[in-house]
Amino acid sequence: MTLAADTREAVRRHPFLHDALRAGVVNYSAAARFLDVDGETDALVAALRRYTEDLPAYERPGSGPPVSMQSGLGRGDPGEALLTVGDIALVPDAGSLTAIVATGSVGAASLRVTLGRLDTADVDVEAAAVGGDSLVVVVGRRDGPDALRAVEDALSR
Repeated sequence: MTLAADTREAVRRHPFLHDALRAGVVNYSAAARFLDVDGETDALVAALRRYTEDLPAYERPGSGPPVSMQSGLGRGDPGEALLTVGDIALVPDAGSLTAIVATGSVGAASLRVTLGRLDTADVDVEAAAVGGDSLVVVVGRRDGPDALRAVEDALSR
């Protein structure tokens, strides 16, 4: 592979850097030093600049989709589940977990941003999924209010 191809691949392994390049908020020299790519820093900087020119501009979403909170989730019958991940079915009125649900224009990118925002808010996520027009993250009961604010913030930016 070429240095340019190696650089693009390295950026793709770091979604935060990809977004930062799209948003135009990257110090190219620092990014080149961060990436695990063999080559001179100046050449990596040039490859990053060329790659950035081909990326679509980062667009902030407008107002976010409606977000709600549902407490009392726990393991139960998959037929009644709000969320099923692997062999775990989380159903209402069966435990002490809280679901944060966003409905509307959501997708995998929304889930990635949401999980990143929850991570920076120090909220542990028990389960998460996106499908159709719904995004669901499940957290501990005590984290519910903080998670709700973090998800609203993530999806409204």
